[in-house]
Amino acid sequence: MLDLTQPQFVKHVIMHPFEGFEDLRWKKAGDMRIATFIVFLLFFQQLAYNRLYGFQYYSDYDKVFNIIPYISSSFGLFILYVVCNWAMCTLFDGEGSLRNIYIVTAYSLIPYIVGYLVGTFLSHVLVRDEAIFIDTIQIIGLAWTVVLFISAMKAVHQFTFFKTILLILLTLVAMVLCIFLLVLLLTLFQQVMIFVFTLYTEISYKFRV
Repeated sequence: MLDLTQPQFVKHVIMHPFEGFEDLRWKKAGDMRIATFIVFLLFFQQLAYNRLYGFQYYSDYDKVFNIIPYISSSFGLFILYVVCNWAMCTLFDGEGSLRNIYIVTAYSLIPYIVGYLVGTFLSHVLVRDEAIFIDTIQIIGLAWTVVLFISAMKAVHQFTFFKTILLILLTLVAMVLCIFLLVLLLTLFQQVMIFVFTLYTEISYKFRV
């Protein structure tokens, strides 16, 4: 295969996922900067889909804007998946490094991001009766991302198809456990802060009295 530039490699893995990710792995051609830019696009896509969608489809936007949920559903979930997948692959003797998992996961998201960004744009052009076109584009983008995602995990870890599916499922389970523990930790921390504040208030009141 001829040497390709980084943007050409991105196009190559999207159009030819089964050989593209193998080429990406063996040539070590992935670029962290491009992958990070894709994650930023994922954040913008989440923001655009929830805040900039056509008014005829969504007209009840929240008046108070909070950016934290969009950061959590883009950067947060992406980083959590990469870390959990790397942790699971060590148990299965996978060959993927943290860097490679980060890159191929980001590359896999491109059709999903593009599909929903195009759908957001079309929501300002098409009427509700033509929503089938928007849905079709978004479904195609999501389906193609699933194909890319499985191909990427299979190539980066050098697993069989069924072992790759098992790894992805275990990664999702690990993500759920991490989120549960994080929520539990935050709740515990909140309770401790409330206790400390209450104790401080009572002591201050006793000294004043």
